[in-house]
Amino acid sequence: MNPSVAPPASFATTPSRDRLAVQVRQASVVYQTADTPVHALSGIDLDIGEGEFVALIGPSGCGKTTLMRVIADLEHISAGEVLVNGVSPHQARLDRAYGYVFQAPALFPWRTVLANVTLPLQIQGRARDECRRIALEQLARVGLTGFEGKYPWQLSGGMQQRVSIARALSFEPRILMMDEPFGALDEITRDRLNEQLQQLWQRERRTVVFVTHSIAEAVYLSTRIVVMSPRPGRIVQVIDSTLPDERHLGLRDSPEFIALAHSVRLALADGHHG
Repeated sequence: MNPSVAPPASFATTPSRDRLAVQVRQASVVYQTADTPVHALSGIDLDIGEGEFVALIGPSGCGKTTLMRVIADLEHISAGEVLVNGVSPHQARLDRAYGYVFQAPALFPWRTVLANVTLPLQIQGRARDECRRIALEQLARVGLTGFEGKYPWQLSGGMQQRVSIARALSFEPRILMMDEPFGALDEITRDRLNEQLQQLWQRERRTVVFVTHSIAEAVYLSTRIVVMSPRPGRIVQVIDSTLPDERHLGLRDSPEFIALAHSVRLALADGHHG
C-alpha cells in the first residue's frame, strides 16, 4: 500500500471516543429455526469512536460476523438499538457511510481490476472519467498502480484482497468494516497485508471494525480489542492497546506485545469458562 498518497482531509487525525461512529445498546439477535431458536448475540453494549481501529475476536460461531453485519445493516437485531454515525444502520447504508470487505475478495472474474473498483461508483451514476480517476487513486493507496488492466485470476490472493479494499474505499466511506479479510492467506502474505493496513489506517484514520480469529493480528492492528464469548455471543472484555500508535512487525517480539496478547488469551479463556 502506497504511503505517498495523502489522506483525505475530512477524516479525524486521532481516534476519539467523544465522537461516536457506532453505538450498540443491549443488542440481541435470535434466529428462529424449525426446532429451537438460535441465540447468536445477547445483550451487546459497545461504543466505537471515530478514528478507532477496533478488532472483534472470539471463537468460531461466537457472533463476531453477526455483530458486524448488524452494524452494516446486513442483519436485523431482535432487541436493542444500534446507531451508526448517529442514525440507524439502514440510513447509514443509504448514506454510504461504510465500506465492507468480505472474507473472500468477491471480485468479478470477467472484469479487470479497474472495472471491479469502478463498479460501485458506476452504480451510483457517477461520470465515467470520475469513476476512473477515483479508482486509480484508490488502487494507488493500496499499492496496485500498474495492475489496472489485470484480471482477478492473474493476481495473488493478497493482491485480490487489496483490490477489494480499494473498492470498499472508492466512495470514501467514514467507516471500513472488514470480516476476516486475510484469514485465507498464507502467514507471510498476511503479515505483509497487516503491516500495509496499519500504515493505511495511520495515514487516513478511518474508523475500522475488524473481525479476526488471530490474537496476534488483533493485537498488532487495533487500538481496542473486543473479546467475545461462545454463543450466545457476549462481550467478555474490551482491552485497550498499550502499544505505540505507530507500529511495525518487530513489535510482536516486544514485552508489551506479548503481555497484551496474553491478556487477550486470558479473556478468551474466561469467556469459554463463563
